Amino acid sequence: MIGNMLDAESDDTLDDWFIDSLKTYKDLHVFQLENPTRVIEWTSEKTVCVAGYSSPRNEILELRLPLKLFADENKGLCAERDFKVVHGGFTEGPVRHLRHVPGSRCAVTNDGRSSDLQVWDLGGDDSDVIRRAGSVEGRSVSDTGSRIAARLSAPPQVLHGARSSDVQLTQLTSGQTLCKLDTDSAELLSSLQFVSDSVFLASCCNGCIYVADTRTSAAPQRSTPPPRSGDSVCWWSDASIASQLSSTRIVRLSSSGDMVVTDLRNLGGIVSQAQLDVQTHPCQLEDVSVSWSPVLDGCIAVSGFDGVVQIYNTRLWRTELQDAQPLFQHCGHMVLSEQTAGSAPIVVTSHLWHPERPRMLLSAASDGSVHVWDWVEPETTGDL
Repeated sequence: MIGNMLDAESDDTLDDWFIDSLKTYKDLHVFQLENPTRVIEWTSEKTVCVAGYSSPRNEILELRLPLKLFADENKGLCAERDFKVVHGGFTEGPVRHLRHVPGSRCAVTNDGRSSDLQVWDLGGDDSDVIRRAGSVEGRSVSDTGSRIAARLSAPPQVLHGARSSDVQLTQLTSGQTLCKLDTDSAELLSSLQFVSDSVFLASCCNGCIYVADTRTSAAPQRSTPPPRSGDSVCWWSDASIASQLSSTRIVRLSSSGDMVVTDLRNLGGIVSQAQLDVQTHPCQLEDVSVSWSPVLDGCIAVSGFDGVVQIYNTRLWRTELQDAQPLFQHCGHMVLSEQTAGSAPIVVTSHLWHPERPRMLLSAASDGSVHVWDWVEPETTGDL
């Protein structure tokens, strides 16, 4: 009887969410992977790369998004409504980090257990197979894995490292080290990111950030951790995409739910800040993702605290600490999952904004589900 009551309650929740989704989503498509992924990376405007992390041998796949998403008119007449595997292969270990090298058919991965990198040929028109093409040796022994960043360059180059003391820029074809982060500290990294052709950020788990330029050997600029950092186990960060470095904003999110926005020109100052209502306090580097929208000014997506993806409008925040309410929440992974009694709760493992479509995101969860969704602007958001 109890089981039937729980099933009925679940059915009611699903029905309510489905009816509500007709008003809150412009598009929503669902795909199921054999194993869950922590990585989603654009390889073109219509394709993404994903890879498993939970088995000794995992798939690495390039998926084409449903063509219906890109039909401007007569969407109902579009035959292809599903994700399609266009290239695929296997890895002999987990994939915790993955970066596509812009302008190439090359991807670089890390297994999260060492600082070494694996280089992959994603295939082309003449082959649908993703093949291992080489490797890059890391500079340190690491049990947390290397962070990876890539920029458009010829020949291809990647920035990588597990700690601030071993960050380096490597040319993939020759293995040559082009530059290193000039610091004696060995702070654990949460991310690496290019904010221009030559300037990059090395963000640390303790909340501090290094700003460095690949064109010079000068010591990098180092920011101090945000206020109240002692209350948090880990910090994650992301920089906004801007045509001018002077317009770049950086967001730092802590495991306690503190979110601080700063200006690249003044990393010690606070542009705005807020406290998120989070129920869990993750401390693993792979747990949480925070990212600026490349199109919607001031909007940030957060995932990893639970089974939802939340969108926040930072333009509503002030310099004084305040509680923040999400502009939108994608709860589809939790609602559509087929959980059984005693199973672990669904957690979103990764999310990704579309580079051009303002409200389109992809998200993946611990049950192997991958969603692509285009949310409808709430009436109260004004000019977003």
